[in-house]
Amino acid sequence: MNRVDLLLPARERFGGQRLGEELARRFGRADRTVEAADFAARAFDILPRGWPVAAATRQRDAGDAAHGAWLRADPVYVRPDINGARLLAYGRALSLSERDSAALLPALKPLFGDAGFPIDAPAPDRWYIALPRESRLPRFVSPEQALGEDMFQHLPEGDGAEGRRWRALLSEAQVVLHNHPHNAARAAAGLAPINSLWFWGAGALPDHVRSGYAGVYSDDEALTAFGAQAGIAAGALPPNWSAPAFEGAALFDLRAQRDLALIQRDWLQPLAQALDRGALARVAVLCADGERFELARSQRWRFWRKPLRSLLD
Repeated sequence: MNRVDLLLPARERFGGQRLGEELARRFGRADRTVEAADFAARAFDILPRGWPVAAATRQRDAGDAAHGAWLRADPVYVRPDINGARLLAYGRALSLSERDSAALLPALKPLFGDAGFPIDAPAPDRWYIALPRESRLPRFVSPEQALGEDMFQHLPEGDGAEGRRWRALLSEAQVVLHNHPHNAARAAAGLAPINSLWFWGAGALPDHVRSGYAGVYSDDEALTAFGAQAGIAAGALPPNWSAPAFEGAALFDLRAQRDLALIQRDWLQPLAQALDRGALARVAVLCADGERFELARSQRWRFWRKPLRSLLD
């Protein structure tokens, strides 16, 4: 393996957390540039251009995504408050099981089926709506973007018929879910209710997906699904650095991490040691705000460079 790229959250997420003495020297001597902040999206060359997450994950889940277009309709928990309603949980945070989808989907199928959009759930936390390939859709945002925010700010956008249609479908689905007795059973078990859906990731399966990486490791299902489409190694993020069994560049997505001390212990320090041994040619640290630090063994001779106390320096 000649190269490792680490995706980190935006630097301000670390606040005043400090780099250790040795890593402070390394980052001070690193090559530093500013790039466009969409490192994750640029990990893949997708044609036609776009980010059709629903089709990519559907292909991985069910193998039938080539037959049309797809829209994710994931179960979520929304809590009403004085100013509207906030998206508080989705995906794994809801502890969903096949029992949940088996209970709730039969109540939703007539609503979406009558509208011409069949709904199903090959995985408990990933629900899908099948669409005609030529469907015109409003703009949707991912649940990650809307988490903790007022959901009414992120409703399907557009003042035309399509925007109104999807907002109406969402409203009707919320009524069905709110009244469903299965949510009372979830509450009795100490689980959050499934009281809404989140539409996102619309599109058809790409004609081609390619990547300059030989492997991608992330808890972001979009990255691993597109990695599978590109035919490269793709899997969940491991707890710490260990060299994969393949040769070539690898991308590790640490954007969900907030503790810089743990990132240093579990990732940056072992990677620095691999650089010193000559096991790696370089390590690039790519922050979500666009800041890029490229570490290489030869930089140890840059004695005149000052250490970085933090990534914000």
